[in-house]
Amino acid sequence: QAQFVEFGGGLVQPGGSLRLSCTAPDNPFTTIRMGWYRLAPGKQRELVATIELHGRASYADSVKGRFTISKDNARSTASLQMNNLKPEDTAVYYCNSAREDGTPIFDSWGQGTQVIVSS
Repeated sequence: QAQFVEFGGGLVQPGGSLRLSCTAPDNPFTTIRMGWYRLAPGKQRELVATIELHGRASYADSVKGRFTISKDNARSTASLQMNNLKPEDTAVYYCNSAREDGTPIFDSWGQGTQVIVSS
């Protein structure tokens, strides 16, 4: 099982920005497709964004135009730049290697990083 480590979360006011990062050393799947997911209280974990080997990205409708996913294949890291944050973005954010349909490859998750958007 891959081990993911996410960091960069925090408390931010609506309209603010955060940049999340994720590392997954020794995980060969990170070079293929990575995904960011989030889990909000009372909701199921949802896919936020994915990025493929050569950089093609896709986003959930709720974050399009506000979030940008990127990754460094050589370092097995992925990042999520989040701008114009809204209270509904409050969640714990996780990364995982992703299948073509966006479902996570690994059953195990990292500890995640908490994002709270509140005034």
